[in-house]
Amino acid sequence: MSKKRGLGKGLDALIPAGSDQIPSRPGMLQVPVENIKPNPRQPRTSPEIENIAQLADSIREHGILQPLVVLPKDASSSYTIIAGERRLLAAQKAGLEFVPVIVREADEQQQLEWALVENLQRSDLNPLEIANGYHQLADEFDLSHAEIAERVGKNRTTVSNTLRLLKLSAGVRDALSGNKISEGHARALLGLPTAQAQSAALQSILERELSVRQVEELVQRLLGERRKKKPSTKRSPEETALENQLRDALGTRVTLKRGRRGGSLVIRFFSDEELNTLVDRLLACPEEN
Repeated sequence: MSKKRGLGKGLDALIPAGSDQIPSRPGMLQVPVENIKPNPRQPRTSPEIENIAQLADSIREHGILQPLVVLPKDASSSYTIIAGERRLLAAQKAGLEFVPVIVREADEQQQLEWALVENLQRSDLNPLEIANGYHQLADEFDLSHAEIAERVGKNRTTVSNTLRLLKLSAGVRDALSGNKISEGHARALLGLPTAQAQSAALQSILERELSVRQVEELVQRLLGERRKKKPSTKRSPEETALENQLRDALGTRVTLKRGRRGGSLVIRFFSDEELNTLVDRLLACPEEN
């Protein structure tokens, strides 16, 4: 992807005093910082202060290298930011009076999608902020997990698994947001059915600094599941390959178990929507010629 030319220290030479238009970039405006409002659908809830300070230092030296994207003026002659909130906060911290913007029309759904995608591309959101953004798209705009995945450039299974994080207890969500545990730890804790059980396991994680694998084993013990003995014979490459093919085809976790007489095939799902998708795939018949 080609780099965009920056609007650095030479910006003043391009923009006459009191002018809104930037002659070198048609369609771009230079807008007073005080005339830009935050996006009410911004998925990020807590910008990292340290990163904002670093960006402010860069802006002082080089200027804003990428314009902000805003909605057209409202009745109060203010613009609403769609993408670039970190740059706006950093510009304010750097003492800039004007910032370069591009004006775009967008409905509420597009505002959320653009803000979410921009933050995902920069890895600025924590897992719960991402989950809440997905939830807004699903709940307010009636989008399926597959439609959300298409819009944000993610795998459908990834979207579904991220949304499951919202089912965690409040204490676990706080620990995840505060980077006290990883997303892997949190996913393992989803196996526990009650908030009390999750809180007890969380305490063990923090006190004993458990790894994700250790948490998975802890969850199994809390559920009363006995660790199964390793089979005396290794699984054949054919069985492993078949299991992997089924996982890829169905887009979810699949476990193939062989016994003396037959065996079992376990297909896991994590939401009603995933179940419906699996049923459609399993019952689909090839088209007749």
